[in-house]
Amino acid sequence: MLEIKNVTKILNKRKVLDEVSYTFNKGTIYGLYGANGSGKTMLLRLVSGLIVPTEGEVYWNNKKLHEDISFPGNVGIVIENMEMLPQYTAKQNLKILSRLKNIATEVDIENVLKRVGLEAAKDLNVKKYSLGMKQRLNIAQAIFEKQDLILLDEPTNALDEEGIKLIYDIMQEEKKRGATIIIATHHKEDLANMCDVLINVKNGKIY
Repeated sequence: MLEIKNVTKILNKRKVLDEVSYTFNKGTIYGLYGANGSGKTMLLRLVSGLIVPTEGEVYWNNKKLHEDISFPGNVGIVIENMEMLPQYTAKQNLKILSRLKNIATEVDIENVLKRVGLEAAKDLNVKKYSLGMKQRLNIAQAIFEKQDLILLDEPTNALDEEGIKLIYDIMQEEKKRGATIIIATHHKEDLANMCDVLINVKNGKIY
């Protein structure tokens, strides 16, 4: 379970998050929507442990971020123009990442590339990928270790209708597995059929 308690974050004398409190449960897909600059990405950065709150607390499974733990236990993130290593193949990129935790097997890597539709291109260098293919690979790295917390910032960027449906289906599978999933986008329509709970983010507050 992920809990945000009375969090405020101030950057450059501006409140980018303003007294935010919320509880995110397992096996649920949450959708954050709002205009650019509303605080959606900052909220994802907060719960991933990438920023420290100015005030308030964040807990992952009753452990306080930046005190008991530095980051949530097993988290997958797609956030703010992520880039994989262009000189390596998709498969090599995931193998390199897998060495950090030693959780994913060769079979897990093969399976996730098939799930995101990159099986035929798994041995192609990422620098030759289209934007849509790169986004599929970003999704793959966020789920290939069966992550408990999945944070996706604008996951449908550069994807066609087929790709969007694929992400929808994958998120439903991850939800059934018990993951906590938070998706942020300024396209509310992308979230309507994908999420169990929709949360409006505006001026650093949630509604």
